[in-house]
Amino acid sequence: MPQFRIRVGWIALLLVAASLSLFFFLQQRAILMRHHAVPYDLEADANVAGFPDKVRYFPRDPGDIKLITKEVVDSWEKEKLYLHKQELPPTAYLAISGGGDNGAFTAGFLNGWTKEGTRPQFKLVTGVSTGALIAPFAFLGPAYDDVLKSLYVNVSPKDIVVERGFYSILLEDAMNDSAPLWQLLETHVTQNMLDAIAAEYAKGRLLFLATTNLDARRPVIWNVTKIAASRQPGALHLIRKIMLASASIPGAFPPVMFDVKANGKTYEEMHVDGSTTAQVFVYWTGVQLKKMAEEHNAQRERRIYVLCNARLDPEWGEVERRTLPITLQAIVTMIEYHVIGDLYRIYDVTKRDGTDFNLAYIPATFRVPHARQFDTTYMRQLYAFGFGQAEAGYAWQKRPPTLVGENEDDAAP
Repeated sequence: MPQFRIRVGWIALLLVAASLSLFFFLQQRAILMRHHAVPYDLEADANVAGFPDKVRYFPRDPGDIKLITKEVVDSWEKEKLYLHKQELPPTAYLAISGGGDNGAFTAGFLNGWTKEGTRPQFKLVTGVSTGALIAPFAFLGPAYDDVLKSLYVNVSPKDIVVERGFYSILLEDAMNDSAPLWQLLETHVTQNMLDAIAAEYAKGRLLFLATTNLDARRPVIWNVTKIAASRQPGALHLIRKIMLASASIPGAFPPVMFDVKANGKTYEEMHVDGSTTAQVFVYWTGVQLKKMAEEHNAQRERRIYVLCNARLDPEWGEVERRTLPITLQAIVTMIEYHVIGDLYRIYDVTKRDGTDFNLAYIPATFRVPHARQFDTTYMRQLYAFGFGQAEAGYAWQKRPPTLVGENEDDAAP
């Protein structure tokens, strides 16, 4: 009889657990329902609701490459008009990679570069993931250095995410809620900032941020300068959403949903971390900058600066023979080689277009323990390291690192 009672107790407990699981499942299904994604044939034609003009591009779509090309050519004409010159001066581009809390490296580097005194005003700034959180402030220059510093030395995990419960893994769209990060964006990405970005667009400067459209499995390049200059009522809200989406690591942060219209119908796109498709970009291979400049009387000296929020040396570590450690280490390894591939793509394009390539990244000599993401102590030390590197006059790497060592034969020339 006691054994029978124990079995009945276990059965009752399992039934209660199953009932609770079903309850939470049905509740979350009601909460997480979404509108249909854009059909495949209409993806390139979809426009963000409330914005009559196209403000983002699929860089693998031939039609969108033409739009990006036109945007660049138009920017030269704006620049000539603003400068009252037909001959354009030397220029610089800045690309900021993904890397989570390693973004503290770039925040420190930019502020140290300001103090060193040679930081240029960039014609084009691009950002992915944590780089997308930095890029608008980098675009607007040293006036925003204090804000940028605060974002990377005065935050902790609670300022970025709120952890969800156990059932979030199965029943919700992410393990964490990114509401705190959204609040940071509402605080620091202001209407005054939007107006300042719009003013720079009129001078021929460009700010592009990347997200990943998970429905379409494509990278998306957002023309933030054009959005700011549109003066549409939803422009500020849209830019904050783009920044949040670009930094929304799949599974860890919820995806960001965008309402779009295509062929007279409303759809919904799911966007996640831009690093899913590219860790860093400047402009895409289809944009043939040298050829365009020759055709439009815009030849000039060009420099590209890439700030990579990652170590590029292989980090050794014994992996436990369990599913989760194996999976996580495989993902980290994939990302590491992903960014190296992106750097070589950028390097190859600069050689084609006659543009000077310059790279900075976190070296193997920085060995501060990194126990968890958004560790305040780690970020402060990395910020200080980046600041010191730039303040001392950084020796830019002239090509991506090889993977076989750091001896003289392999070092960048």
